Amino acid sequence: MDLILWRHADAEEGEPDLARRLTAKGVKQAERVAAWLDKQLPDTCRILVSPAERAQQTALPLKRKYKVVPELAPGAGVDEVLEATGWPDAGAPVLVVGHQPTLGEVAAFLVAGDASSWSIRKGGVWWISNRVRDGDASVVVKVVIGPDFV
Repeated sequence: MDLILWRHADAEEGEPDLARRLTAKGVKQAERVAAWLDKQLPDTCRILVSPAERAQQTALPLKRKYKVVPELAPGAGVDEVLEATGWPDAGAPVLVVGHQPTLGEVAAFLVAGDASSWSIRKGGVWWISNRVRDGDASVVVKVVIGPDFV
């Protein structure tokens, strides 16, 4: 299974938190990353998005159907994200558009076995794969990229 973690792009400050929108810089970041992702993602990829406005705005330039998942809201835990995605057994790749520190903790847990506070840059992507060879499962980091490099 491939799990793609996409942190929402640059957003304005303020309250309420769920209503915060992308800045002009964030819109550009989302457009650049979406154009890159669209070339990489298979048509079978499921897209799960936080209910926060900034996360949904980040996903929009991808121009694919997505599902808003309340369990991916700011403050979500590693277990909630992995359960929502079906890790590691989902049949198709899953893209999650979400938040820090949750996405960094998911990456740390999958790669290092500890939900440490790893930082994912705004608009950044971590593409992680679970592969099984000769009965042994392993986690492979395929891509880590920020919006300035796509």
